[in-house]
Amino acid sequence: MATENVQWFAARTRRGQELALRRRLTAMNVECFIPSRITTRDRAGRKSRVEVPLIPNLIFLRATKKHACSLANSGSFPLFYIIDHCTRTLLVVPDKQMDDFIRVVTQKPDSICPEFQELPVGASVRITSGTLEGVEGKVILLPNRTYVVVSVGQLLAAKVQVPHASVTLV
Repeated sequence: MATENVQWFAARTRRGQELALRRRLTAMNVECFIPSRITTRDRAGRKSRVEVPLIPNLIFLRATKKHACSLANSGSFPLFYIIDHCTRTLLVVPDKQMDDFIRVVTQKPDSICPEFQELPVGASVRITSGTLEGVEGKVILLPNRTYVVVSVGQLLAAKVQVPHASVTLV
């Protein structure tokens, strides 16, 4: 696979097929990502830890356009690519946006502590320290909290609360 043509594509799959599809794609050496979290479920008095997708039916995969299309056209992978209505082609997520999104979604919320400082709402910021160093996003305010929002095009966004001391305006 040529690395210069490898891109991130957003796709939908059938309900409940996300994790199985990820295993199959990984076995074929196709890089993929599903935003997920580990949760504890109680079934008949037994507690078990299970991985649950944060966004049902959504998967991101990194491949060439030709390889991505061949996976969907083979019929053995339940992939339905999201179309960018402006270009009328497969939605391509830039590497920087995808990297920032992966880092924010996989961040442990317990490890982030809030500090208060004035940041203008809607300002573009860059995180300068910590595990999210280099991530860029926009500032939003919710009641009593300030968050940095990282978006994947116009498809979706993730927010994370970070210490204001580690945020600078871009």
